[in-house]
Amino acid sequence: MSKRRPITVQAAAALEAAEGLAAIGVGVFTGVETATGAAVDPASAIGVTVLALAGGLGMLACARGLLRAEQWSRAPTVLTQFFALPVAWSLWQSGQLAFAVPLGLAAVLTLITVLSPPSTAWLFDDDEEEAGDREEAARDAAEPAAAETPPGEPRSLGQRLMDRLKEQPTKK
Repeated sequence: MSKRRPITVQAAAALEAAEGLAAIGVGVFTGVETATGAAVDPASAIGVTVLALAGGLGMLACARGLLRAEQWSRAPTVLTQFFALPVAWSLWQSGQLAFAVPLGLAAVLTLITVLSPPSTAWLFDDDEEEAGDREEAARDAAEPAAAETPPGEPRSLGQRLMDRLKEQPTKK
């Protein structure tokens, strides 16, 4: 990627990675408790261990994907934050503020940073070649547009989606 990575993407990746490491920590802790026989319900503890470790690894993969401008990484990052918010609320209601506040803040801040316009523009920036081919094909096939984006100006997400829809083959 030729453009510099925005600070919002760096912050979102750092927050997602911190959550991933925390989840892995919970998984390791639960696994050790289960292995030593301290778990009240070993079957549930094994399930929590596996889910926490897999979820943590997934969050770390998403953080890496954000840093590498991989488009797939945004949706699971947003989804994990939507899962984290009710967990933080539940922790808050149970009086575990030491866990609830950091988790809630991390989830809100991650959502803000990953959905911000600079992050969106950087993560969904098309390759110059690909964008040029798509724009040319769209111009050939489309009606004259009333307000085209001048060359060199970033296109909005809506414009890019409309261009991609125009490229899709239609059933006849």
